[in-house]
Formats: sequence, C-alpha cells, structure tokens
Amino acid sequence: MSSNYKYFGTDGIRGVANGKVLNPDVVVRIAQATGQVIKAAGCHERPVVVIGKDTRLSGYMIESAMQAGFTSVGFTCLLLGPVPTPAVAMLTRSLRADVGVMITASHNPYTDNGIKLFTPDGVKLNGGFVEQIEHLVDNPAEIELVDGTSLGRAKRVEDVAGRYMEFIKTTVPRSFSLHGIKVVVDCANGAAYQIAPRILWELGADVVTMGIVPNGFNINDEVGATAPERLARAVQQHDADIGIALDGDADRLILVDETGVILDGDVILAALAQHMMKQGRLQGGGVVATVMTNMGMQRFIESLGLKLVRTPVGDHHVEKAMRDGGYNLGGECSGHIILRDHATTGDGTLAALQVLAFLRESGKKASDLRGLYEAWPLILKNVHLEEGQDAAETLARPDVVDAVKAVEKTLGDTGRVIVRKSGTEPLIRVMVEAEEHEDAKAGVEAIVAAIVG
Repeated sequence: MSSNYKYFGTDGIRGVANGKVLNPDVVVRIAQATGQVIKAAGCHERPVVVIGKDTRLSGYMIESAMQAGFTSVGFTCLLLGPVPTPAVAMLTRSLRADVGVMITASHNPYTDNGIKLFTPDGVKLNGGFVEQIEHLVDNPAEIELVDGTSLGRAKRVEDVAGRYMEFIKTTVPRSFSLHGIKVVVDCANGAAYQIAPRILWELGADVVTMGIVPNGFNINDEVGATAPERLARAVQQHDADIGIALDGDADRLILVDETGVILDGDVILAALAQHMMKQGRLQGGGVVATVMTNMGMQRFIESLGLKLVRTPVGDHHVEKAMRDGGYNLGGECSGHIILRDHATTGDGTLAALQVLAFLRESGKKASDLRGLYEAWPLILKNVHLEEGQDAAETLARPDVVDAVKAVEKTLGDTGRVIVRKSGTEPLIRVMVEAEEHEDAKAGVEAIVAAIVG
C-alpha cells in the first residue's frame, strides 16, 4: 500500500486519537465508505464485519464510531474486544466475515490510534479498495445509507481469546511441551496481555510476565518490542531461558537470549529459515524481507543456497511478495514475522512459539542464534518534521538529494543508504549500512545535516 494516500499509510490509517482523522465524525465515514466499497465488490446478502482493538483508551470511542458507521450501511458488527491484530485476521476468515477491522496504532504511544482493514481472506486491504474508500470519505454525499429495516446489528463474540489460543497451539505438534523452560514475556500492556502468557503456560513453560496491566494509557510505555531493555534485565534477574517481547497489537516479536542480548527480526528470520529448510518445509527457495534487513543476514541466507527477496517497508508488502512468489516465510527486522503456512499477517506469539519449537528440537540455547551471522553496522536516525513541513518536499530538495548521492558514491558496494518518509509518524527515517561503523555514522550525519538544513 502506498503511503501517498490522504488517510492510509504503510499500515492502514494512523494518527492522533480524536485528532483531524481519528475522530468520531471521520471514523463513521471511514466505516460507511469501507462497507459500501466491500458491498460493491460482492459480499454476503447480510454482510458481516469483525472489529477488534488493542488496549488504548481511545479504542472505545473508535469502536463505537466504527459500529455506527457499519450498521448504517447494513453490516452486522461482531465485536471482538481487545485481541491481537493476527487474531482479527484469523477470525475474519474463521467467522466468514466480509471485512475485518483492527483498531490499533501498533507500537505507537497511547495518544495515537489507527485502523487496519482486512479482506475475507485475512489479507490487508489493497490499493484499489483504499482509493475508493478515500474518495467516499471525502465525498460523503455518495455514501448510500440503508433504510430502517435493513440496519445492521452488533454483538459481542464469546471466547475470542480461547479460539485464537487453540489456533496458535495447533501450529506445533500435539506432543510439543515447554516443560523445563523459563520464559519472560512482555506484552507491552497491549492486546495480548492475557493471551500470550496463557498459551505459554498451557504448553508447560514457567512463565514470568511483564506489561500485562493495561490501563488505557500505558500501552508501549517503556515496555514491549520497541523497548526491550527492561525485558533483557528481567531475563537475567529471573535466570530465564529466553525473553519474548510483543508490541501493542502483538503482530511483532523481539527476543532476548538467556544472557540478556536483544535479538531482532532478522535473527528470528534467519533461524526460522535454516530450521524450515532443514525440515524441507521452506517454500519458494528463499525468504522475503524488506529493504531494512541487514546485509549480514542476506549473506547468511545466500550461504544456505537460498535467495533473499526485498520489498518496501511494511508487512503487507512482504505478504504480497510471499503470495506472488510462493514463499512461506518472510518478515521485517522490526519483528513482523509472517509464517504463511499458518497466518496471513505478522504474528508475534506464533513466531515466538515456532522459535521455541526450533530451540527445543535442536537443543540450542537462544544465545546460539547470535552466531548465525555477523551483522553489518547499521545506523538509523529519525528526523522529526516540524509542523507543516512536508516530507516529500524535504526529500526532493536539491541539497538533500545531493547529500544522499554523495554518501552512496562514497560507500559504493560496501554499504546501502535508505532515506524515506515514515508511513505512520511525522518522521524522515535515515538509514546507512556499511561494512565499517564509522562509514555508516558519517553517512547518517551528512544526510541528517542536509535534511535539518
């Protein structure tokens, strides 16, 4: 999905809760527009939408606005409550719904929120639908409301957590057990705060929990996949075998080994690729990742006789490339891991369980994963935009273009430069990767200096 849309970014709609876009008035129109577009594309006679959310305070407001919008165009709303994003994708398929909605801003702070939309197959809605939805949001006179006899209903779905937990457990053999393994799991005070610890406990692990007391304001607040430092300390304090960090909507995973070292999505992908290849389960002859994946990881994948396919940032890009190329493993260094044998989107809990199964079967420790490859030095700096500053215009300025070209020329084949607008926040992300740390650092500093002016 392009980030050049008015409302949609690289991962759905995201912004300040009750701000210019994510306020009740606009959210109602988004729901109505989505419903009208889905009906025009063909759906059940009595169309159904499933709606999940994470633990942000604003989720109540947006859920109610979504419910009002969808019922006004004739959709029955199945309300799931707080659940992980991958659970919404799974239940959209399981409940034979016509569209799925997840209300979340993923790893962002509680002041933000967002909307992710899924097709009946559990895949994130594509560009064609998005263009039509945005047109109707800006032209509400074209939205066709149903009459009073055709209004939709809304009902809560019972035992959503139980359905999802049973699904996750079916991805490992029935004989699989985590007895004897101590796990610290950090749920970021987010959507998986009950689900992830329960799955691990039911499979026999000794579970230590963090980030399981959401209050509407503390999601991702110095906890979870974007702040795994406390988890690293807890793993050492509890003498645990591994630490698992999820983000606010539990679609990404970061691990901590038994020594307290943080392992990112690239390491997880590399481990799963090697494991699945040895088992004869890896499809497509390779792995799909994004432009952000480390060159050291790429060289490791290639050393296995596999290919690494790169996509733009965003797990929907990864999923599409997997689908188009027949791959069943892909993901991002940020921790979105897609295992298409089981799921259509990133699933942190599922990926964690697969890594645990690999470690148990191989007899390896989590720290052994660090020896798979040597990462190239990579420096990423986020440049915050001033209010009213346009990212595209900034990136097109001659001095910025020249700075990027100069760094690329200096690095040649010994590094990579990626400068892009964030699709979820008012940022420009500057990444330079090089064989030597000083070269990466100098490259980032030169480009940032040009952007800041």
